[in-house]
Amino acid sequence: MAEPQKPTSSTSLRSEVASVTRQQLPENYKHIVRVANVDIPGEKQVVWALTKIKGIGINFASAVCAVSNISRDKKAGNLNDEEVKKLNAVMQDPSKHGIPIWMFNRKKDYDTGENKHLVTGTLSFVQENDLKRLKKIRTLRGVRHSKGLTVRGQRTKSNFRRNKGKVVGVVKTKVAPEKAADGDKKGGAKAGAKKEKKS
Repeated sequence: MAEPQKPTSSTSLRSEVASVTRQQLPENYKHIVRVANVDIPGEKQVVWALTKIKGIGINFASAVCAVSNISRDKKAGNLNDEEVKKLNAVMQDPSKHGIPIWMFNRKKDYDTGENKHLVTGTLSFVQENDLKRLKKIRTLRGVRHSKGLTVRGQRTKSNFRRNKGKVVGVVKTKVAPEKAADGDKKGGAKAGAKKEKKS
């Protein structure tokens, strides 16, 4: 009769898994790749790893991969230095590399009139400046932003409680007790008798 296998400890299991993964990974594999001054995970496919950069969605990431001749399904950790340089160059000036203007996130810039695609800190900075400008010149959008209300014409009757604050219920006013008869007003019966004497 065969002896039952002894349960392996969690530490030994982890070490086995780690050794297997090390064997599968190529020599030049990087766990973290730096693209556009952002660390992207090496275990993800390039097209999904690029979406970790603020200002880059899945469509723009696909266009960047297509223009720079890098497979979308390739793991980001397997990218060599030349491919990383290509990605950086395309993201810095996408129009020069053939990405269409309709994919950019800032068309006809307010100051320069150029079509740009902004990423990371530049995008946040420009958005903040736009909001400050709208508030300063007191446009409707600026006023709505400053009051914390919706800007794009949404209904606010039932939604957006986070912006408007807690729900305030209708407080019913207490019904006052019925007033006494005319004779009892202001001094009661005595005041009514004085009035009769005067007349």
